[in-house]
Amino acid sequence: MTEAQETAAGSGSHPRHGLDEVIHAPVRFSIVAALAAADKAEFAFVRDTVEVSDSVLSRQAATLEKAGYVAVTKGYVGKRPRTWLSLTPHGREVFAAHCRALRAIAGGPG
Repeated sequence: MTEAQETAAGSGSHPRHGLDEVIHAPVRFSIVAALAAADKAEFAFVRDTVEVSDSVLSRQAATLEKAGYVAVTKGYVGKRPRTWLSLTPHGREVFAAHCRALRAIAGGPG
């Protein structure tokens, strides 16, 4: 949980306080959800799965990387450069907490 989430969680009991502002954006949420299903995924696979352009995925992945949620690895397959994305352990924890909060909100009170 981020410091902002902990502060927010302490100020109220509504499950929305468990939402992560970085992940909550629809494209970033979609990227993290796609990465949660695998150890790592090639950039092009994530781009096609989430249905965004290279530049949009690049910007959003950079935001997630800066937050410590996604690791970006560059390498080669043969002579072709490749980029892989993966969730960090912290990113997996934050995603799981975010999903729990969404389920709690959707379930309503009691």
